[in-house]
Amino acid sequence: MNILKKIPLFLLAILMLSENMTAQNARIKIDIDRQIGEVDKNIYGNFVEHLGRCVYGGIYDEGNPLSDEDGIRLDVLEAVKGLNIPITRYPGGNFVSNYNWKDGVGPKDDRPVRMELAWARLESNRFGTNEFVDYARRMNTEPYFAVNMGTGTIKEAQEWVEYCNVKEGPFYAELRKKHGYPEPHNIKYWSLGNEMDGFWQMGHLNAEDYCKKAREAGKLMKLTDPNIKLIAAGASNFRPDNDPHEWNATVLSELKNVVDYIALHMYLGNHEDNYYNFVSAPLVLEERTRVVKGMIAREMEKADRGDRDPIYIAWDEYNIWYRWRAEETMTGTRALEERYNLEDALVIAGFLNAFIRNADVVKMANMAQLVNVIAPIFAEKEGIFLQTIYYPLQLFANNMFGTSLDVFVDCETYNTDKFQLGLAEQATQQNGVPYLDVSAAYNNGEVVIGVINRHKENSIATDILSQEGLFDGEFKIFEVNGPNIKAENNFDKTEVKTIQKESVKLKNEAGFTYEFPPHSFTMLKGKIIQ
Repeated sequence: MNILKKIPLFLLAILMLSENMTAQNARIKIDIDRQIGEVDKNIYGNFVEHLGRCVYGGIYDEGNPLSDEDGIRLDVLEAVKGLNIPITRYPGGNFVSNYNWKDGVGPKDDRPVRMELAWARLESNRFGTNEFVDYARRMNTEPYFAVNMGTGTIKEAQEWVEYCNVKEGPFYAELRKKHGYPEPHNIKYWSLGNEMDGFWQMGHLNAEDYCKKAREAGKLMKLTDPNIKLIAAGASNFRPDNDPHEWNATVLSELKNVVDYIALHMYLGNHEDNYYNFVSAPLVLEERTRVVKGMIAREMEKADRGDRDPIYIAWDEYNIWYRWRAEETMTGTRALEERYNLEDALVIAGFLNAFIRNADVVKMANMAQLVNVIAPIFAEKEGIFLQTIYYPLQLFANNMFGTSLDVFVDCETYNTDKFQLGLAEQATQQNGVPYLDVSAAYNNGEVVIGVINRHKENSIATDILSQEGLFDGEFKIFEVNGPNIKAENNFDKTEVKTIQKESVKLKNEAGFTYEFPPHSFTMLKGKIIQ
């Protein structure tokens, strides 16, 4: 009897495959039984704040030939739709901590012009609640509103929920109808303030006072609409002299029966122009996620939440922001207009990989922001271009769904220097950073793998192995790359973009070898059969 007939097919395939693979190759092992959690589509969210030219001159540009009769920039809207954004946060940000939503409703010509104190500009209020909801519907996104926990009152927060979510009867529901919206907007997600731990925030509170105000605001908002989800303002102040863990621990302890998410923020920078330090930085987001996950688990043991889910994490502001952080580039009409390069795109891919690897607890994330202001889309009056960071986000938001997998990665590593993460941020030093940064998700027989090759000079030959089931059919391959790590896009050229590479054809195979180019992000997408 032929002994090969007694060997299971997948083991036979591995034995045959090993003849073509070398011990020197890196390895990525995919096991569809090693599951982390369901990937929530809301991790591909975005953020629109009344800051610089994000709204005015960005998504909304009255009188521009490229805008429609409602003032919506159609070229920007088309680019926005390409990101497949499931949820968009509005209207801030620091802006919201001195914002009264009532200024932004009713006839546009009757709305007051206010001093905008967060970013030192005038706010015309010609774009407000209803305009944003209309825009959200056009871009097919879920609106996510932040209420003013700074200078605002708990009554203002309750009245905004009434205006948006109550069908008819009370004053603010009837006011919405008078403004031309007979049906409620049904805004599901509401955050209780923004970065209230930060001394820079208008109406800044200590943790205890914030929790008192947030608890009472949440109470009134839930009495108005019991179906809403509430997001608490977690730590954003990671300066060396501050203890963000104390803030998060207090918020989770005090609001464990009130909120559904805790919001965390992170902005990274490459101040020292050190590529290897910079591309390792999203690992710190992952470290902070694990710490807060532990805090949540502790509080959920004592919580009384009925049949509600445990509290999840919302990274509802994240991006790269360091070039436009001087006083003259942080305020006024043209503020925070960061231009991005390839290394920035790789860091964004690193953020997204981290969200996937923590899919059991990270259920929302919002890149800040959508247009012009530290954004993937850049617009002037004559047109737009797509920044480098647009492309990894587009790939994830259109492909990476299903169940996150715990991927085994074996590759060479490096150690970083001690470096500063961002402006006034704590410093870190990362040891054993893998050159290959990997995430994967499995969905109805299809696996999607996201791979960053952090190596600046070398490609990395990698054996991609299936531990359960066999790869079969066409594996599509998409790559985000450019001629060098400083390559940028502008109106005249697109040096960094997504290229679809030649597919890999497989037939009932336990693995295959792929060579990941230097300074690249690659997404592979194909079937696993049982």
